[in-house]
Amino acid sequence: MIKTFRGILDDGAQKKVRLSTKKGKIGYRIVKFEIYPNKPGQESVENNIAIWKVKQSSVSTSVFTVDFSDANMLAVASYHDSSSESTTSDFVTIFDREIFNQDVFITHTDTNSNIPCNYYLELETINMTDNATAVSTLRDIRLNPEPI
Repeated sequence: MIKTFRGILDDGAQKKVRLSTKKGKIGYRIVKFEIYPNKPGQESVENNIAIWKVKQSSVSTSVFTVDFSDANMLAVASYHDSSSESTTSDFVTIFDREIFNQDVFITHTDTNSNIPCNYYLELETINMTDNATAVSTLRDIRLNPEPI
């Protein structure tokens, strides 16, 4: 089964996507992640949206840093567009095929202006065994010793 989530994020915003269950027996894997500007072709934007396993302590409105060695980052998408007709837009998205069973957090940074950006996320639901649930939960606890 596929679950979809969509919405719009202001620059510097963070949204929690509620996925966790009491027993953690349902896992999720990203199958599609796309972003789209709020005002295509009308504004110069550098939208950067990321999906995280943990809540971010802050979200910058001017600097976006990507570190693929960060085990808490599940996905990143970047959309660059200019209001000039002579400049082409650019879109890149990268996501991990990792299975997770907890809430995720989506953040948005526009390094060029402060324009909101749309996101669309498709997650495949996966029934997890007791062992897989325990491994996923323990991995999350080890990576994130602070309560979520």
